[in-house]
Order: sequence, then structure tokens, then C-alpha cells
Amino acid sequence: MLFFGIDPGTVITGYGVISSSGNIINYEDAGIIRTTPGTSLTEKLEVIYDSLIEKINEIQPDCICVEQAFYAKNVHTTLVLGHARGVVLLAAKKCNAEIMEFTPREIKQAIVGNGNAAKDQVEYMVKIILGLGQRKVSSDMYDALAAAICAFYHSKDRKKFYV
Repeated sequence: MLFFGIDPGTVITGYGVISSSGNIINYEDAGIIRTTPGTSLTEKLEVIYDSLIEKINEIQPDCICVEQAFYAKNVHTTLVLGHARGVVLLAAKKCNAEIMEFTPREIKQAIVGNGNAAKDQVEYMVKIILGLGQRKVSSDMYDALAAAICAFYHSKDRKKFYV
């Protein structure tokens, strides 16, 4: 089974892909979609949507996991992030994969065992879980991989091994 995690953002959207076979998971791919500074929000959303559609169609995941929005102190930031999440969810829906959504707290709880974990703790555990060694990639990619791992932990296919 292929899990495609997405960490939405209007400047950088991270994605991460893992595969599972039974109760074993493996790293498959990760990357970022970077928008051009100074372009309009609608242009940024178009880049995110088109890039995700292309990548999702290439990967053909069974499940797409999207990190839910957190509530920033700045209302404008929260609203703009909501636009990015909207195009991410639309791209996921268009590709007919199962869609799962988790809050950042739920993802941290699944990966680290602590819903209040720091970003570096999530990064460390993703490296351990996927055997990535000291590979340094964007934190947005680690967040997306964490979302994919969280989806795996909550998937019906995995749960049948623990009945």
C-alpha cells in the first residue's frame, strides 16, 4: 500500500511517500513544491494544485494524508493556509485515493508519542522509523513523511494484523 503525506503551505508544500507491506514501512519518495515569491495567491495555488496532481498521478497512492490546519495567532496566515489546504484536498479527491486528515498534534502523538513534541523530535523519529540515517532534507518533507506514517498507523490494513 502506498501512503502519500502532504504538509500544505503557500510558499512550500511538502510531500512524502511511504509504502507498506504488512506491518513494514519503507521510504519511497519525498520532495517540496516551492512557489515563486511575489506571485499572487491564485498563481501559487495553481502551482501547488498542478504539481500535486502530476506527482499523485505518477505515484498512484492508495491513501493521501493531509495535515490539518493549525490556528496561527495571525488570522491572515490561517486563512491563506486554508486556501492551500483546499487545493491540496481537491487534488487528492480528483485522484480517487482514500483521504485521511490529522491535526499536527495527532501526527506528533503517532510519531513521537507526545502531541507537544518539537519539530526536531518529529524529524529524528521519522529518520529512525524510515531508516534515513543522517539524511538532511526540508522540514516540510519530514512533516509530510510523518503524516504518511501516521496514516499507516491508523490504516485499516495495518489494524488487521493486531486483531
